[in-house]
Amino acid sequence: MIAMFAVVRTGGKQYRVSAGDKIAVEKIAGEAGDTVSLADVLFASDGGEVKPVSGLAVSAEIVAQAKTDKIVIFKKKRRHNYRRKAGHRQNVTLLKITAIGDAKKAAPKKAEAAPVEAAAEAKPAKKPAAKKAAPAAE
Repeated sequence: MIAMFAVVRTGGKQYRVSAGDKIAVEKIAGEAGDTVSLADVLFASDGGEVKPVSGLAVSAEIVAQAKTDKIVIFKKKRRHNYRRKAGHRQNVTLLKITAIGDAKKAAPKKAEAAPVEAAAEAKPAKKPAAKKAAPAAE
């Protein structure tokens, strides 16, 4: 029997994933151990049956933030003494797929952010600018 899988889009690329897979995707904000939800599901299948993708999401755990292997860029124009060498390492996020299911169930389980009102109260109030004394006329 074929296990459930989904095709998700993130970072402009598409990935075929199933529960337990580990993938490297374009950098996603978060720390190792955080849970993220990939809601852009393009296709899903369960045991050979095509499932509707509306309301479907893929839940994943961030394993690490890393960089890919270095890519060397070398430019040369012969007989013109022109040589340029540069390198590039792309930032990636390593994800472990935990579940494929309903968007409400696959939502990330993070601590709720403090309400905006509480954040406003936590900021110190600005002190009014001190008035400068006018020079005395003599």
